Amino acid sequence: MPTETVAFSMQLNPGCEAEYRRRHDTIWPELKAALLDAGVIDYRIFLEPGSNRLFAVLTRRADHGLDALRDSEVMRRWWAMMADIMQTNPDASPVETALAPMFVLSSED
Repeated sequence: MPTETVAFSMQLNPGCEAEYRRRHDTIWPELKAALLDAGVIDYRIFLEPGSNRLFAVLTRRADHGLDALRDSEVMRRWWAMMADIMQTNPDASPVETALAPMFVLSSED
């Protein structure tokens, strides 16, 4: 099945690094299941120390259902729970900045 990889950045509030990690270390099983069911294959988030900038790399099935997941109850609850430690939009979703791919090295090439 074809896949695609996307990357984006988010902004963590200063001093919230440990809490962000703690919350993700205990991610709700129903959210994990919803992400996998929506077509997420691999999802990684990295922190740039000093800037509090989070960089996410997500690989998903080409026929993913992530757009619909935005309206799910579990995603809305997660966003509400995370809103106190990161920059968010009015609907509590994280402010995301899409990152443009500049270089790819793959064993499949």
